[in-house]
Amino acid sequence: MTTETGNFTASELLCVMSSRVLEEGQVVFAGVGIPILAATLAQRLHAPGVTILFEGGIIGPHVVPGELPPTTNEQRASRRANMILGITEVLLLLQRGYVDVGFMGGAQIDQYGNLNSSFIGPADSPSVRLPGTGGGNDIASLTKMIVAMPQEKRRFVEKVDFVTSPGYLTGGTSRVDSGLVAGGMHRVVTDLAMLGFEEESGRMMVLELHPGVTPERVRENTGFELIIGPDVGVTEPPTDEELAALRHLDPDKVYIA
Repeated sequence: MTTETGNFTASELLCVMSSRVLEEGQVVFAGVGIPILAATLAQRLHAPGVTILFEGGIIGPHVVPGELPPTTNEQRASRRANMILGITEVLLLLQRGYVDVGFMGGAQIDQYGNLNSSFIGPADSPSVRLPGTGGGNDIASLTKMIVAMPQEKRRFVEKVDFVTSPGYLTGGTSRVDSGLVAGGMHRVVTDLAMLGFEEESGRMMVLELHPGVTPERVRENTGFELIIGPDVGVTEPPTDEELAALRHLDPDKVYIA
C-alpha cells in the first residue's frame, strides 16, 4: 500500500490503526500477534499509561524491540512485568471489572461481532480446527472489545460456524438478555476500514474508510450487508513516526510481514 507517508503492509496498517483506538490509562487484555504489537505501539507513542495483561497471568510486561513473545505464555512475555498471576487469577480481574479493553483477532466474524476461533465447517466434521477459545469467551463477555483482522468474505460471514467469543449475539438486546450486561464489541479494525456497531441493532457499520478504499471494495470483501452511511470519513494514513516505531519494535517482521 502506498500513501503520502510512504509504503506499508496491510499488517502495518492494522497495527497502527488498532493502536490509535487505545487510550491513555486503559487496562488492555491483549491476545498474541497484532494485539500485542499494537498495544505496545500505543504505549510508545500516545498512551504510555496503558497497562497490558496477558492470558498467562502477566500484568504490565515490558516488550523488548526485536524480541516479541510468540505466545502470551512465553518467558519473554514476562520480562520486567509488574506482577505474574495464575491464569485463574488474571481471568478473575475481568469478572471484577478491572479490565477496560479486550483486544484479539479471529478466523470469522459476523454482522453482530460474534467471533469464531474454534473450527470451520460443521461441528461433527470440521474442515479446519482452530486454536479454540483460551480466554476469548471471558474477554469478549466482560470487556469492551477491539478486533483486528483482514477484511475478506471468508472471514466476514453472515453467520459464524461457532460462537467462540460473543459479540451482540443475534442483535438488538440479545446480549443483555442472555446475561452479558458488561462490555460488548467496540471496534473492528481491518485493512480496509474502521468498523463499529449500531447501538440499537448491534449490526456492524463502517465508521471510516482507509485512504483509497471505496465503499464498493468494502462490500465486495464482506459476506453480509454492512451499514455504510453517506458521510463516512477517511482515516489518516500511518505517519512516518508510527511506521518507524512499529518497525523498530518488530524489525524481523514477526507480526508485520
